[in-house]
Amino acid sequence: MNLETEKKFAAGLSITSNAIIILLKVIAGIISGSISIISEAIHSLSDFLASVLTFFAVTRSSEPADKEHPFGHGKYEDMSGFIEGGLIIFVGLYIIYEASNKLIFGYEIKAESNLGIFAMGFAIVANFLVSRYLFHVAKKSDSVSLYADAQHLSTDIYSSLGVLVGLILIKITGITALDPIIAIVVAVIILKAGFSISKDTLNNLLDGSIPNEDIQIIENIIKENEVIKGYKNIKGRKAGQCKEIEITLLFNPDMKLHCCHSICDQLENEIKKSLGNVSIVIHAEPTL
Repeated sequence: MNLETEKKFAAGLSITSNAIIILLKVIAGIISGSISIISEAIHSLSDFLASVLTFFAVTRSSEPADKEHPFGHGKYEDMSGFIEGGLIIFVGLYIIYEASNKLIFGYEIKAESNLGIFAMGFAIVANFLVSRYLFHVAKKSDSVSLYADAQHLSTDIYSSLGVLVGLILIKITGITALDPIIAIVVAVIILKAGFSISKDTLNNLLDGSIPNEDIQIIENIIKENEVIKGYKNIKGRKAGQCKEIEITLLFNPDMKLHCCHSICDQLENEIKKSLGNVSIVIHAEPTL
């Protein structure tokens, strides 16, 4: 299975898994009347929408550059990740709103809590397995949208675990106020993940610089080549899984063009070996 096919398979697996989990949580939430289970169902619905976005993003981003998109389609992944972050934030705020109402005005959880416990247990196991696989593929392919989807599912693991513990405690103690309190704790975890994803992807959409660690690697590679007399600037941005880098290098004024070109090619290859999927433009200038 090649990398692009594996990315699409991972995104498709996430869609299927979320669809099953949503169905279970909705049924369990309606039967039990638990706000924490219903909140989890809403959370999983946002996971499902995010998975659909991810599948669309990895499909589009894998297409080669064309006349309308001469720099490729990598930004589709950043766009998908940013929307996913927004969905996570919306879900977190909605859960807090609903849980607060239940906490203030009160409500009753029905006796049929066993189905809710089963649904939460299944969701934890399924999301753990799927999210680990998504993280694996995201790391291998440097896919922003797959990473965001994996992070999305990871928050579902912790939130489902919290709801599961809450349902067990409610079954033992009979204290129904634990249900909305746990839902609010879950929402805080969800909001933290949402803001983190939105911040990272927005930085890419606005052409924020690549990490300082990457800049340092490039600087070290340049310094190791004694023929290069220095550099004016190093600029880099991220578009999906590709890092786009521009460098201005300084050479002796009497150096022949083919020698200069050969050194630039060598430098480009060394940077690609160190940073992975990169697109590099090198501009050569003579020293004064």
